[in-house]
Amino acid sequence: MRHTLTTHDGLSLAVTTHGREDAGLTVLLAHCWTADEEDWHYQVRDLLDRYGTDLRVVTWDARGHGRSEESPLEACTVENLARDLGAVIDAHAADGPLVLAGHSIGGMTLMALPEARPDLVHRVRGLLFVSTSSGDLGTVTLGLPDVGPAAKRAIPHVLAWRARHLTRRERRRTPSIERYVVNRLLFGQPLRLRDAGLATDQLICCPPATMEGFYRDLMQHERLAGLAAYDDVPTVVLVGSADRLTPPPHARRLASGIRGARLLVAPGAGHYLPLERSDLVTEHLIAMVDRAQPRP
Repeated sequence: MRHTLTTHDGLSLAVTTHGREDAGLTVLLAHCWTADEEDWHYQVRDLLDRYGTDLRVVTWDARGHGRSEESPLEACTVENLARDLGAVIDAHAADGPLVLAGHSIGGMTLMALPEARPDLVHRVRGLLFVSTSSGDLGTVTLGLPDVGPAAKRAIPHVLAWRARHLTRRERRRTPSIERYVVNRLLFGQPLRLRDAGLATDQLICCPPATMEGFYRDLMQHERLAGLAAYDDVPTVVLVGSADRLTPPPHARRLASGIRGARLLVAPGAGHYLPLERSDLVTEHLIAMVDRAQPRP
């Protein structure tokens, strides 16, 4: 079912829910920067196949993404994403325990939740961090060690320039830049064309402020110290061995911040594990749900 939610600063978010409102457990799936809720479409399908309406599943398009309202540049922050997540939980999660999964900036959103909404932490019964980082993103080389900070900054600026000066139809007709970013920087091997096509179209549909504003904020993202709020919550950190945006050292750093967290590396995979290694992500999500389900 589709819903619309208004954020604390007046933006409209598009939210999708599956399952009963009074389900015993809610799974919330936060997507990647420049993507939308379709980032998780394989996992939503698999969860519904397994649990039907007995599980509440909630996805949403983050501010400035997908069907949600465009966000002003200065409002494109991880802190605001965490506040939005709290509002989504308040409005659409069932009462009771939560399993949270976040891909890339979605994972950073989960890291910021204890700051934004500490009252929700006690309800979290499972955490799945997928291709994400707890900070120090200025050290990322994109797999090109000779590339300096200026060259890295140029990528979101070029994409934003295209979004500002070309229509979506024009960018869809000649998506050479977007396709290069997806194929070269976001995905590993093997590359499934339908998945790369989805990520390319999501990138084409992304507003310029979303690209530039969140990039600026991500360079300030540092939340390792706050991860202790999740100590002893069952946590899995997944990363692809060929992830150029949030490489394995970032996953190890993240896993070290939560007592009891497990780290798994997917050989050959890039940054888009929910698409590239959909079965792996689903496997760990289902294990988390089974463990967190309320017992009679």
